[in-house]
Amino acid sequence: MPRIQRMVPYLAAFGLVAVASHPALAEGAAAPRNLLLIVADDLGWTDVSCYGSSFYETPNVDRLAAQGMRFRDAYAACPVCSPSRAALMTGKWPQRTGITDYIGAAQPQDWNRNTRLLPAPYQTQLALEERTLAELARQAGYATFFAGKWHLGPQGYWPEDQGFDFNLGGIDRGGPYGGNKYFSPYGNPRLPDGPPGEHLPARLARETAQFIQAHRDRPFLAVLCFYSVHTPLMAREDLRQKCEQKRTQLGLEAKWGREGERDVRLVQEHAVYAGMVEAMDQAVGTVLDKLDELQLAERTLVIFTSDNGGLSTSEGWPTSNLPLRGGKGWMYEGGIRVPMIARQPGTIPAGSVSTVPVCGIDIVPTLAELAGVQLDSTSGVDGRSLAPLWAGQPMPDRPLFWHYPHYGNQGGAPSAAVRLGKWKLIEWYEDRKLELFDLEHDIGETRDLAKEQPALAASLAERLHAWQQEVGARFPTENPAFDASKPSGRAAQRR
Repeated sequence: MPRIQRMVPYLAAFGLVAVASHPALAEGAAAPRNLLLIVADDLGWTDVSCYGSSFYETPNVDRLAAQGMRFRDAYAACPVCSPSRAALMTGKWPQRTGITDYIGAAQPQDWNRNTRLLPAPYQTQLALEERTLAELARQAGYATFFAGKWHLGPQGYWPEDQGFDFNLGGIDRGGPYGGNKYFSPYGNPRLPDGPPGEHLPARLARETAQFIQAHRDRPFLAVLCFYSVHTPLMAREDLRQKCEQKRTQLGLEAKWGREGERDVRLVQEHAVYAGMVEAMDQAVGTVLDKLDELQLAERTLVIFTSDNGGLSTSEGWPTSNLPLRGGKGWMYEGGIRVPMIARQPGTIPAGSVSTVPVCGIDIVPTLAELAGVQLDSTSGVDGRSLAPLWAGQPMPDRPLFWHYPHYGNQGGAPSAAVRLGKWKLIEWYEDRKLELFDLEHDIGETRDLAKEQPALAASLAERLHAWQQEVGARFPTENPAFDASKPSGRAAQRR
């Protein structure tokens, strides 16, 4: 039977067969740690209550934070999705996999926007030669499961081709664009339709919970990548009405600012988006409740994060990332800083907060360590395990890097950045401008210090350029068709 056909009815049987043969479950062996990675799509840093939202309701994500460690300075590896997801799967900077833009974006030879530069070329699939998180877990005898958004290549490069035993919904699409989108029928070749009107986040959570139920007696890796809260902006009607009433009760009204040539939302008050956030949170609760029911919480490391910052300058303008600047597609903090929470009761201190800068590339080495997989110097992994942080051990400073040689859909331009300690440098490729920010005192990146501290800016730029050379970064080139007298290809009007 092909692997993809072994859906939920077959999970329990598969689990029983695997349990009987797994050496870690031999009499007297220590119980292995289960691994659960939950990834939201386009969820901003302040889109959950425990990170500051007073409009969106996220009691289950907040539960994770209350029972685990909340990372205040956590980052995605890119301001858009596919590169960040490649990093989550491999532990490598996106430049090493070649996936540096969302898959489906125009390549330079197909570019037709009036921009100063042509974007750099990028890879359109995660190479099968890459060693993924699922393949590492399999090496340690784990059952592996994927549900939700994949967006790392066409068929032949889907989760079942990259180490996952089961794939429920992971295909080439960047959003739920088939069928009735967020409601069944889904029109997804890897997710059988449910009853008409079934809600996608609830379905993905139930599938994940059923996998956990079937594999409760053997080690498992479950990766739940919600399509939520990516566009299209669609919410359950009951939640939309609830959030409309809450917006009215709080007296919230839309307010707007400008980021470059784009309007940017300044208030979280979008009722449909709030309903999408709440439904995603309820789905998180479904999976956490299953762990509690099966008494697996203390044996399961749960990590929750997002693939990039919240969408605030385009495509419905659904959220605000304040106090952060910008949003998805931008190199400012609103585009790359994301929520990240790790929980394992009895191992990770409850209610703890880390201010150490961490990144999506760190998840693979973290989960690999807990699965007992050794990553040597030949693994190519760029991240580092986060386990010492919750053991109370200090971690030395290191630079974090970003390189986005593309024009996204949200108004951002080709750029790169480095953060070291409290300092962050951004280099813009259109005019080679450098911006320097002190994030400790200016998290909103309102005061550019590059001219006041030119030596520091130059030093950070040198480190950035050395890293780009090391990882083989590709760069944008001059656009011979650019016409300065015509409107810029970066502009957009609020809908």
